[in-house]
Parts: sequence; structure tokens; C-alpha cells
Amino acid sequence: MEFKPHAYQAHCIEKILEINKIGLFLDMGLGKTVTTLTAVKELKYNRFLVRKVLVIAPKKVAEGTWTKEKDKWEHTKMLRVSQVLGSQIKRIRALNTPADIYIINRENVCWLVDYYKQAWPFDMVIVDESSSFKSHKAKRFKALASMSGHINRMVELTGTPSPNGLEDLWSQIFLLDGGERLGRRYTQFRERYFDPGDRGQNVIYNYRAKPGTEESILEKISDICISMKACDYLKLPERVDVVRTVKLDDEAQTAYTEMEKEAVLELGPNEIVDAGTAAVVSGKLLQIANGAVYDENGKTHIIHESKLDTLEDVIEAVNGRPVLVFYAYQHDLERIMQRFPQARKLEGSAEIDAWNRGEIPILLAHPAGAGHGLN
Repeated sequence: MEFKPHAYQAHCIEKILEINKIGLFLDMGLGKTVTTLTAVKELKYNRFLVRKVLVIAPKKVAEGTWTKEKDKWEHTKMLRVSQVLGSQIKRIRALNTPADIYIINRENVCWLVDYYKQAWPFDMVIVDESSSFKSHKAKRFKALASMSGHINRMVELTGTPSPNGLEDLWSQIFLLDGGERLGRRYTQFRERYFDPGDRGQNVIYNYRAKPGTEESILEKISDICISMKACDYLKLPERVDVVRTVKLDDEAQTAYTEMEKEAVLELGPNEIVDAGTAAVVSGKLLQIANGAVYDENGKTHIIHESKLDTLEDVIEAVNGRPVLVFYAYQHDLERIMQRFPQARKLEGSAEIDAWNRGEIPILLAHPAGAGHGLN
């Protein structure tokens, strides 16, 4: 597919090329991935300004999103990608595979820094969902910050740079400028922009922004950060489809293949799911793809958590905005509610009204009984 960038995407590409370390705080659906890939290709193959690119992303995004996106567009198909995932042996093998872009999940950043130490080879780093580096106390932040002298270019991508307040910005901006704009120490940043809030005996529970703090911070970082909301830039219908492909783990894929070929799935001693007919096989495959399967006695058997993990990434990315989730099976409903205690099942108009007002963060509905009134 040919990539014809929107005006805002072209602007972001130019800024990535122009500014060595930049934050792109763009809403979901604005094309952060293809925008960044386009800039990477230009920097590496046309301007020869980068050698090895590292992408740090949530696990499910690292497994599929970047590779699928680069294969989608004609101009980025030629980029070689190596996924640094799995066991340590697999990760080391991937690091030694010739590629343009190396993709690692954020949980392994500390391992990667320890593996290379001062021989860090990545001169460009892309942090997908940089709000996962919002804590100045986190080991992953400290590890990546220690490599700043080896990183010539960095792109931070997120739609929610400050999910819990302006305090979340300090560590993300520090990764870009080493403390030049908001201070080299978090305590200095906090003292300058915040006052103590609720407190107990010798304990301060939170801090509150001083008057004018937001304007002052945004002005200071405006030269290295771009913030865009989808409603301001997308000249498209109101709904934006963002497809997330879920990759099954090896054990789940084996179970799926066994059911597909044999119409029988052995789950353990004396526990067998026997599909019988092609129609039943189809239903069982759908159940397995969702993460669990019923046996002939109606007992639920958990197969994998991959789809729930992807849903968790989506919910994290929308930063508290109401999410509507349609489920297919009762075991889907039970497992979603167990993973997300804040979720509520759609029972009637009361839940719909509360969800529309933002009072229910995650509303669970079955397609057959969703009704009307969902905005």
C-alpha cells in the first residue's frame, strides 16, 4: 500500500528528522507507527544518520504491531526487523541477527542495558508508549537514562504523556534532554512546580500544581514535543478503527492446531474436549482463540491470556477514557472482570448512561444484548 501522509503526519516526520530527540504525544489512530517508520527509513537509507534502531514497546505491541505496520506500506517493506523477545537465548540470537530495527519489550530494558553495558550499539531509540517510563524511581527509566550518552536520536510515542498528572512528564522529558528544561533532579522539578497537598504526621501524600504550572511546563518543552488530538486533525468519519492482532503463545497455538486437525483436544488426565462435527470444531476454535474452552460438561479450561494482555495494553493507552468491550462467551466475561475489577457488565440503560458520562471506565456487553444508546 502506498503511504500518502496527512499534513500533520508530514509535519511530524519533518520534526523527527530535524530534532534529534523528540516526543510525539499523538492520540490513538493518528498513525504514530508509520510516521516514525517513514522517518527511520529516511534517516538510515537516505541521510545515513543512524545505524541501529531500537524500539521499546509493550510486549504485545513488540510481538506484532511494528512488523505488521512496516510490511503494510510499500516504502517500509524493505526495513529488516528483529524481535528481541522470548528466552535469553532467543533474545541474544535476535540481537546478533542483522537488521535495521530491533524490537524489545519494556520489561527487558534493564536486561538489555546490562547485556551491552558501555558497548551499547543503538544510536536511535524509539520508546513506544513512553508513559510506561513516567516513574523516576523505576529501574527501566534509570537503565535507559544511563545510556543517554550513547543515544544520538530518540523518539517518544504516546497519546497519554501524563496519565496521573503533570508529575509524570519529568522522567519522559529527562530522557530527551537530560534535565535541561525541567531540571536535572526530580526533587528540583517538584519543588519548583508543586506544593504539598494532603499530608499526615511527617508524611506528604501528594502534591498539587502551583498556579500557572501547566502553561509554564508546556512552554518549556514545546520545542521538543508535539501534542495532537485525533478530533483536531483527523478528516475522517467519527469512528477510527485500530486493529490489534493477537499472537498466540506456542502452547496455545499447539492447542488450536490440535483441535483444528484432530477435532479433539487433550487438556490433561481424563480431560478431553471432543468436537465431533465441523460446526462444533469451528466453535471450539473461536473459544480457544479467545483464551478458554468449554468441555462437554461445561467446565471452563483456560488456554492462554494473550487476548487479555492485548486488551490491557489498549486500556492503558486510552488513559482512563471509557472503553466498550464486546464479549462472546461467558468465560470471556468472567476472565475480563477478573483481570479488570473496574469493569461492569451491561445490564440496562443505567450502565449505558453511566458509561456515557465516564463513570464506568470499562463496559462489557454481549453483541446480542447491547441495545441502543452507546455513544
